[in-house]
Amino acid sequence: MKKRKSPIISPGRVVITHEALQQNAILIGLDAPQISTVLSRGSLVHLKVREPIYQPDERIDSVFFPIDCVLSVVTRMKDGHQIEVGTVGREGVSAIPLLLGAKSSLNESYCQVPGKAVKLDTKSFRSLTANPKCERLLDRYVQAYVNMLGQLAACNRLHGVYERCARWLLMTQDRVDRAEIRLTHEYLAMMLGTDRSGVSIAAAALQTAGFIRYAHGVITILNRAGLEEASCECYDVARDQFGGLLRALTRKAKAAGS
Repeated sequence: MKKRKSPIISPGRVVITHEALQQNAILIGLDAPQISTVLSRGSLVHLKVREPIYQPDERIDSVFFPIDCVLSVVTRMKDGHQIEVGTVGREGVSAIPLLLGAKSSLNESYCQVPGKAVKLDTKSFRSLTANPKCERLLDRYVQAYVNMLGQLAACNRLHGVYERCARWLLMTQDRVDRAEIRLTHEYLAMMLGTDRSGVSIAAAALQTAGFIRYAHGVITILNRAGLEEASCECYDVARDQFGGLLRALTRKAKAAGS
């Protein structure tokens, strides 16, 4: 039997597996030609906390499809304060500015919760969008993302930090699909648009209630049902917006594994 040659891989590039593609709601919906593009031109990367995705007013050269990480989109004020205005998990892709016709963004994006992602250069990503099926999937994602921006703006204005903290933890667990979330009070405060002391009080209350355990920069969700009761209505809205994408992801992954 003739021995199959191993593919030639450029130094530092990690090959993307079909299993990885099945863990992102956009990638799992691609047709064979688009899958071939991602496998041949993309790479599997492990993103660390605060690893840059794109910078304000700089050309976006790469896009990231989260596998089990979460990306944060933040606005930085003149005094240096930052507030989170959006998040991206395995339901989507970091390319929102590109999908809206821009080449750069006024906002900054970086990794919020560490984990794996599929990285693809912008030119290759644009070739994917030429496929009508992929275009429809991305349009659906952008619509859900934009709807969530409005909901989170209202949430930050009308709901208390305790409820918002519970909502954020639930949304994050949905994306990383694990109980442990590596995050400091400092970052959580920025994401919730409050000060560190407010987050400490909210986290302590959730821990006292037995919903979470927090130690050494790791939040462990112990009682998801309790967190859902503690959360504001915005978590249900988020689940409705992105639930279809995540449910489709689960169904297809199970079908592929059967």
